[in-house]
Amino acid sequence: MFLYILGLVAVWFVYRWYRETKRVSNKEDKYVYITGCDSGFGNLLARHLDKLGFRVIAGCYTGKGEDELKKVSSDKLTTIHLDVADSESVSKVAAFIKTLVGQKGLWAVVNNAGISVPSGPNDWLTVKDFKPMIAVNLLGVIDVTLSVLPLIKKAKGRVINIASVCGRISPFGGPYCVSKYGVESFNDSLRIDMAPFGVKVLCIEPGFFKTNVTDTAMLKNNFMKLWERLPQEVKDDYGHGFLDTTLEHLDERYRQIVDGDLMKVVSCMEHAISALYPRTRYSPGWDAKFLWLPMSYMPSWLSDTYLIKSKPRPKISAL
Repeated sequence: MFLYILGLVAVWFVYRWYRETKRVSNKEDKYVYITGCDSGFGNLLARHLDKLGFRVIAGCYTGKGEDELKKVSSDKLTTIHLDVADSESVSKVAAFIKTLVGQKGLWAVVNNAGISVPSGPNDWLTVKDFKPMIAVNLLGVIDVTLSVLPLIKKAKGRVINIASVCGRISPFGGPYCVSKYGVESFNDSLRIDMAPFGVKVLCIEPGFFKTNVTDTAMLKNNFMKLWERLPQEVKDDYGHGFLDTTLEHLDERYRQIVDGDLMKVVSCMEHAISALYPRTRYSPGWDAKFLWLPMSYMPSWLSDTYLIKSKPRPKISAL
């Protein structure tokens, strides 16, 4: 019986592998809109899709990002200034795309733009710290998607949302995990809403990869700035040793789990765009597959115990 079940599982994996190798046709006629193309996943994906023959519309936050991307891309790739936190900017880009794609519609939008600071213990933050990141990471995703959704429906295309394992479990405080949980929720509800229209809504949940979002120098600077503005009472609760240990722990932890191979994520993004039968969810990174996602299914007391033990303890601790 065991060998019979094992055989069925093997057959299923082979069938899934074969099914997922099939790609859409006429890539040269398909427009793909990507946000956050200045660096990281977005930049690499734009260049990768350009080489594959897709018509890429790359949203960049800076003029420098646009110029550098143009230098390494073909004439088919179009760059455009985009601030996902500014509805006027989002609307202007959507109007441009509508004119560009015409009756073909838009094959895919990839919501990739995101920021990761400020992050830290929640009692180090104010509600003002939450708003800018939520404006980019969550409201930006919603705004960009809704602005081009009619064009996606026309092409019976795809919406690809870049969430995170931090949308499944919260290993640290602050707005980042909150925003990614929101992306997961928006993604799930949109997937159900769009199914009758032939639109596929897909989610990428990467682990920790070496991008600007995980830059340790930036994260350390963020911690220092948050610490310096804390009321003395909160500093006394945590103790200065907490800050020192946290900064040391950050280097050690990221050295262990951060993956430098960005193509693991970009390959999933490309598959979501070009596969005839894409997956509903992708979880690139060994830490995503073997640590964070399994932990998200564990009882809360078990995952809490692991996360609490993996962090420095405040000077005043009841544990």
